[in-house]
Amino acid sequence: MQNKAIGKYRWTICALIFFATTINYLDRSVISLLKSDLEKQFNWSESDYSDIVIAFQFCYAIGLLLAGRFVDRVGTKAGYAISILAWSIAAIGHAIVKSTVGFVFARGALGISEAGNFPSAIKTVAEWFPKKERALATGIFNSGANIGAIVAPLTVPFIAAQWGWQWAFILTGATGFLWLVFWFAFYEIPARQKKLSKAEYNYIHSDADEAKVPDQTADTGKVSWLRLLSFKQTWAFFFGKFLTDPVWWFYLFWLPAFLKAQYGLQETAVALPVALVYTMSSFGSIFGGWLPYYFINRGWTVYRSRKTSMFIYALCAVPVVLAQVAGGINMWLAITIIGIAAAGHQAWSANIFTTVSDMFPKKAVASVTGIGGMAGAIGGMLIAWLAGMLFDHYKALGNIETGYYIMFIICGCAYIAAWLIMHLLVPSTKKAEI
Repeated sequence: MQNKAIGKYRWTICALIFFATTINYLDRSVISLLKSDLEKQFNWSESDYSDIVIAFQFCYAIGLLLAGRFVDRVGTKAGYAISILAWSIAAIGHAIVKSTVGFVFARGALGISEAGNFPSAIKTVAEWFPKKERALATGIFNSGANIGAIVAPLTVPFIAAQWGWQWAFILTGATGFLWLVFWFAFYEIPARQKKLSKAEYNYIHSDADEAKVPDQTADTGKVSWLRLLSFKQTWAFFFGKFLTDPVWWFYLFWLPAFLKAQYGLQETAVALPVALVYTMSSFGSIFGGWLPYYFINRGWTVYRSRKTSMFIYALCAVPVVLAQVAGGINMWLAITIIGIAAAGHQAWSANIFTTVSDMFPKKAVASVTGIGGMAGAIGGMLIAWLAGMLFDHYKALGNIETGYYIMFIICGCAYIAAWLIMHLLVPSTKKAEI
């Protein structure tokens, strides 16, 4: 009854950013599923593919830093729209590429434009949800990453098989144009949204710190990067993303390759195991957002709820160190272990993103999100370089499985290390005063 009296328009906004995130990951996942075909056509080595992945991540890192700043200055409505328009064009542009160098430039264009998604989405959640619901809302929209990664293996190989790899890029890239229609039809910040009831508006701004600062509904502002880098809270988010985002990048870009190397699966045969991993991830993302909400409703502080939940999710990632060993026993056992670890990552991600709006005022949320996202993309470049080097080395020795064994150990240890660093930097909750 209470929710009905308050209203639910904020969940319409959550649905919009869920679908944007789905499209974001659908577009970036296409190349990993076409890797076998493109390797044959363009004669790629593992290092060539690694270089293409690094090009995306390098430009994504730069894009995140710029996008966060851009979105804080122009607002979520314009910032999100410009971003998805640009990345849809870049995704379609892959279809006209004729060389490996061309793919490097195409991935770079996609990376710099896709960077606008998460700063825009996190800022949107900060604008539209009270603190106790932000992790849940983030978990829901962040599960779009998993849905995109599920839809990709179920569609991309079949499109490529029927019409050629170029059409896989064209059709997936075109979905962003459809999303723009709904974005302009339904989105506005709460202070300007006529469809929002007064009761729901008051609920959105019911946090004590926002009640004291009525202009927090403004979605634009200007805070220098140097000012933001002076806060330990920024560095906690920076290192948390730097250590854990690369793990997700590794799953996203190398899971199909792992299935080919370990079990000989390729093209349409990878669809079911890859879809299972990301289905599990989707449940992890939503559960990851729900658990701190549950703790808060039981009287825990926001900080304690968030920190405890993140520790639990860090533990879920540890068993992936055994994925390569389990793979020698049974493929589905390995897939289940990787799926649990991927679910742990998405649960972690739902909360680490929310720590930004916990620790900073709304006018700085997208900028700090961009800084942390840049750190994660830099970590992603390092893990891509390491993976390419290891796999080429062990492939030459006829034992590529050892390369995956090393990579899974790195993936399993990253979250505990990140949690400890974040706890040391921000041992208690305190909002940055800007």
